[in-house]
Amino acid sequence: MIDLTINEEQLQRTVKRAREKNIIMPTFKEMQNPELIPDKIKEQLKEVGLWDINPLNLFRITWKNEPKKKGGLYDGVNYIEIPKEITGVDARIIALIGKWFPTGAHKVGASYGCLVPRLVTGQFDPTRHKAVWPSTGNYCRGGAYNSTLLACDSIAILPEGMSKERFEWLSNVAGEVIATPGTESNVKEIYDKCWELRRTRDDVIIFNQFDEFGNYLWHYHITGRAMEEVFNEVAGENYNFAGVVSSTGSAGTIACGDYLKKVFPNSKIIAGEALQCPTLLMNGYGEHRIEGIGDKHVPWIHNVKNTDIIVAVDDNIPMNLIRLFNEPVGQEYLRDQGVPEEFIEKLSWIGISGVANIICAIKFAKYYELTSKDVVMTVCTDSMELYGSRLKELEEQFGRYTREDAVKDYHRYLMAVTTDHMIELTYIEKKRIHNLKYYTWIEQQGKDVKELNAQWYDPEYWERIQNQVEEIDKLITEFNERTGLLKSL
Repeated sequence: MIDLTINEEQLQRTVKRAREKNIIMPTFKEMQNPELIPDKIKEQLKEVGLWDINPLNLFRITWKNEPKKKGGLYDGVNYIEIPKEITGVDARIIALIGKWFPTGAHKVGASYGCLVPRLVTGQFDPTRHKAVWPSTGNYCRGGAYNSTLLACDSIAILPEGMSKERFEWLSNVAGEVIATPGTESNVKEIYDKCWELRRTRDDVIIFNQFDEFGNYLWHYHITGRAMEEVFNEVAGENYNFAGVVSSTGSAGTIACGDYLKKVFPNSKIIAGEALQCPTLLMNGYGEHRIEGIGDKHVPWIHNVKNTDIIVAVDDNIPMNLIRLFNEPVGQEYLRDQGVPEEFIEKLSWIGISGVANIICAIKFAKYYELTSKDVVMTVCTDSMELYGSRLKELEEQFGRYTREDAVKDYHRYLMAVTTDHMIELTYIEKKRIHNLKYYTWIEQQGKDVKELNAQWYDPEYWERIQNQVEEIDKLITEFNERTGLLKSL
């Protein structure tokens, strides 16, 4: 459960700070449905850039932003449908697009879901606390951004091997940036740094995306409902919602599957990871290059019992495909294969993990022999806007991208996708993955084994968390009323 205990003394200081900094917080309902946002806030947003450091951009934490860099308001959910010329399957594969969130990634929503309950209860005091955001990239960017918008000091922690763009951006937004040893899958080193901060400082509060249920709750209600809306828009009653695909990093995004399975009980939840770090597939370990996923452990907030399939993707596939999708000669070859121009223009909206998700979706569609009446949903967390340096590194390593490279990558990594490195989980295999939580969370991180068992055996455990959203919205509304800012608009 998310702790919603009120600390009135600290809450009073937080309300005062928000009033001074002109901070109004959106509710979960407003993030789901921006039509509920006050018109006066919408009017002010017309002058604000999508990435601007402006508290008004808290109201752009939604899948429904207009795809504009400045002044946009709201439209439908941002998504793309991947054409058959790319997937090679009849099933319709649709991806929600994270590029049009502030910071260019949907993790800004997950971090908001973690920080705001602490603010509106007074558990986090922005006049003396610093928000610590341990992450492998986008989550700590989102956390640092939201902290700044909410007048909170922040500390971003991420592995030193993450993309140059992440560090350059954080240096201008986060109060402090700490680089830990390793790359994408070196999360233990991040946890160790968090424990060091706990021991040596009394002004920090850790917002660990891997065990913060605000992350789970945001994706359950916001991402899950956005996917349902897209399905109803593009498919409807004559189609089958086959499943949702999400590569697991913090296991926040995959929480949308818990919502969707309630709406579509026969659908599947597919968890993806890198073949080079096959923790879920075979209790494996290793380093990989799919930034944002796969971290050598099972997150505390992953409802493993509700997961149906594990799919591992060789990281060579997305690393080659980002060249095919973004190099001019690669795009020209895609045109020759009949890929629509409208889709080619949006290929840069798909980041590395988004490519991996699409490959997982193709493997899922082939495994179940899905038809043109089946719909598979997935997510592109971010875009190539955050990975320009990776393209330069690949060119330095392998040379200029040629038409021969494009032919090879298109046919090998798209048309020849197979159903290898997949497990359709039995009850025992699900429990095997769930049991891996013990070693990280009970032995290393001090969680209670009774709660670990409750996650598996208590049928109401996850529902109690899901049902907290109304209470949190009530607290947000009361907080905004105490600042008096909505009335003064």
